[in-house]
Amino acid sequence: MPASAEPFDVIVAGAGPAGFCTAIDLGRRGVTCLLLERRPATAPWPKMDRTNARSMEFFRRIGIADRIRDLGFPPDMPMDVFLMTRLSEPPVAVLPFPSVAEWRTRIGRTHDGSLPLEPYQLVAQNKVEPLLKEVAESTPNVTVRHGCEVTDFEQDDAGVTVTVRRANGEDITARARYLVGCDGGVSTVRKRLNIKLEGEGSIRELRQVIFYSADLFDKIPYGKGRHYTFLDPAESFTIVVQGDRKEFTLHTSLPEDADFKAVIARLVGYPCDIKILHVLTWRYHLLLAERYRDRRVFLAGDSAHLVIPTGGLGMNTALGDAFDLSWKLAGAIRGWGGPGLLDSYELERRPVGAHNVACSGWAASGVPIWQSLVKPHVLEDTSDGADLRHEIAKSFKINHGRMHSMRGAEFGYTYAGSAILDEDSRPETWDTIAYTPNTRPGARAPHMWLSDGRPLQDVVGNWYTLLVFGSEFDFSEFEAAFRAIGAPLTVLRLDEPHMRKLYDRSMFLLRPDMHIAWRGDATPANVGKLVDRVTGRTQH
Repeated sequence: MPASAEPFDVIVAGAGPAGFCTAIDLGRRGVTCLLLERRPATAPWPKMDRTNARSMEFFRRIGIADRIRDLGFPPDMPMDVFLMTRLSEPPVAVLPFPSVAEWRTRIGRTHDGSLPLEPYQLVAQNKVEPLLKEVAESTPNVTVRHGCEVTDFEQDDAGVTVTVRRANGEDITARARYLVGCDGGVSTVRKRLNIKLEGEGSIRELRQVIFYSADLFDKIPYGKGRHYTFLDPAESFTIVVQGDRKEFTLHTSLPEDADFKAVIARLVGYPCDIKILHVLTWRYHLLLAERYRDRRVFLAGDSAHLVIPTGGLGMNTALGDAFDLSWKLAGAIRGWGGPGLLDSYELERRPVGAHNVACSGWAASGVPIWQSLVKPHVLEDTSDGADLRHEIAKSFKINHGRMHSMRGAEFGYTYAGSAILDEDSRPETWDTIAYTPNTRPGARAPHMWLSDGRPLQDVVGNWYTLLVFGSEFDFSEFEAAFRAIGAPLTVLRLDEPHMRKLYDRSMFLLRPDMHIAWRGDATPANVGKLVDRVTGRTQH
């Protein structure tokens, strides 16, 4: 990568899930992309543990959903969450959550759009990232470079010149039309832009203890699951099972020099091999970047928003950023996207970021509610101890359950009111917990099964798609308008009467990210005006 190298269309700083997915989707859309990561390799330790349904739909769109699942919990393994005294003793409370196989059965029987196409998946980030690296490196137009840190950049009217420090200390430069900062919570890109984070930082300091055990999970006598939280009068402990069921994380506020092997052995309560791999200190944050863009430079993922991990809205929100921004950058680079297309990235994604930061705080605030009930006699084998555990169990199910019940936040968000949607679209809010499918502009197109058994998401195009219900409609004006500006359009004529209760218009225009841009029962009076709007060519 010499300084005189051929310029790229996009440089992405940071090869976490957001950076990898931005690069992969850009590459598959014909955009040349350089992905730079300061670390010499992918992350060695687990971080996130749950990839939600919407993220799995994204992974399906780029063809790797099954490969992601192969790295995590097997399909028949429940996702239950437990409150325990010790793993060797019966649980105090259980929050049951279906396995992937159970979800697939439910989804297969559901025809009203209320469920996503893909179930969630438990899989560790240190297993996901090597796969994403492999996919990125095999994607045409994508160049991946580890051991290369973005230290500075300058932008002008034509592009961005990036200063890169190699692992040997050598500084080189690279050039691109756009730069995307996916370089995490301490983002160099964000700091160089002087973009501030708003909200609450360093709320609480915790230790994450990564340990390995070949037999701990198999020996659990009272139910297999993914999270085990423990009742303790003096300290808070949670053991998170990673996707391979051999690697685990203990979350606690004990000091870094604590005897964690002894602590884990006490929490487990039966003989098993335990090997401490790593202890790291991390802090709770609820922060949102005041801006997501500065001219030709964009922020995505943790560089734009930091959440408390409870609720699983960190990486999953980051993937939403990646798959919103990538197609818009591609449209701008290919020449059919107007300035409003890139403007819409912040206008659409920052409200989602704000909502998810708030949701994360709400989910986390449920834990102290049930923990406040814990008293010194909570573990005693007495009637008072049993009564107290029963009271705590009721509170645990309600308040700890917050972090596992945010389906509305996960895939019910909407871009309604965006300037690149139907001009009649008005801003909407969405529920944190409940998801009610709808086909208004801005919403994610609800999953539906076609009569031949295929899912709608698998038959729509990778760019814009016009769904046409019925044979009497002439869509030639749409084809002509998209062709006139060079924007790709797939027309999909459907004869699916069972879909019409939810898809209650005759035509739907879907964006590349599967959100609805427009719907109607007849061709608009000025199709060119609509196409200019949804491609960002209309000036507002």
